[in-house]
Amino acid sequence: MNIQASRLASPHEHVYLGDNHERNERRTWLVIAITTAMMVVEITAGSIFGSMALIADGWHMSTHAGAMLIAALAYRYARRNARNARFTFGTGKIGDLAGFASAVVLALIALLIAWESLMRFYSPVAISFRQAITVAVVGLIVNLLCAWLLREDHGHHHHGHGHGHGHPHNREHHEHHEHDHSHAPGQHHGHATDNNLRAAYLHVLADALTSVLAIVALTMGSLYGWNWLDPTMGIVGALVIARWSWSLIRDTGRVLLDYASEEEDLPEEIRSAIETGSDRITDLHVWQLGPGHHGAILSIRSTDPQEPAAYRAKLSHIHDLSHLTVEVERAA
Repeated sequence: MNIQASRLASPHEHVYLGDNHERNERRTWLVIAITTAMMVVEITAGSIFGSMALIADGWHMSTHAGAMLIAALAYRYARRNARNARFTFGTGKIGDLAGFASAVVLALIALLIAWESLMRFYSPVAISFRQAITVAVVGLIVNLLCAWLLREDHGHHHHGHGHGHGHPHNREHHEHHEHDHSHAPGQHHGHATDNNLRAAYLHVLADALTSVLAIVALTMGSLYGWNWLDPTMGIVGALVIARWSWSLIRDTGRVLLDYASEEEDLPEEIRSAIETGSDRITDLHVWQLGPGHHGAILSIRSTDPQEPAAYRAKLSHIHDLSHLTVEVERAA
């Protein structure tokens, strides 16, 4: 069976997971294991040696481990239910839902860091600089390793499936349902962001940022006695993390609400491909189904309606279009 025939095969699947879904799932679980191990070591060592710095950093890592657990479970659930017919448009958006939840947790972490930093201004505590710097450096190394594991690759592959059929109705009305998706190097409409992986990555990055700021503040404090720099850096870190959180909340919220951003050129490309001759799109809806996958519903009016295969051919070059429903009617 040739590629075109396989793309027209029926029945078809509605699997709209990201290209690296399984790889991202495995790496997220690995990062959770590393973070949890580090957390246990820090809390245990802090309890044995009476170090509040170690204990505090250990519990701080536990919040990020919990947030990354949301990402890992979302990957697992989306994969296991990818072919569950009850999910009408697949499980591609589960990652965005998990990313939204993680973004809220990240915002709460930023608030806690800011609150603790403000309290340090009013109630300064004695700092064991050497021990605290050691903890921060070890934490930074672990977080950089985890960030490397959670980096997002942009490899592409080529795949597709589809089917089309036309049904004549009264007043020479036709309907056509088509499913087509494929990916090829250099032929994407934009960056297929996995917001679930992005959420896990931002949690690791937030930990790394706090470690860097802590190292700077503690070093300057040990050299010049600037103890006030430690809570100041805490507030700076909280503001940066809050900004990352808001960005993630905004982007995942848009996907969950089927918001079409101004940067999305898919609607214009669909119009450009379809609106030739007397064919005109009277209604168009485009939304994201999952990382790198979009769905579209078109209503076309024409004085000379074409066969379903003709409209399918006009849109076959749009590789981010994974689910397409076309309704065609003859203009009066």
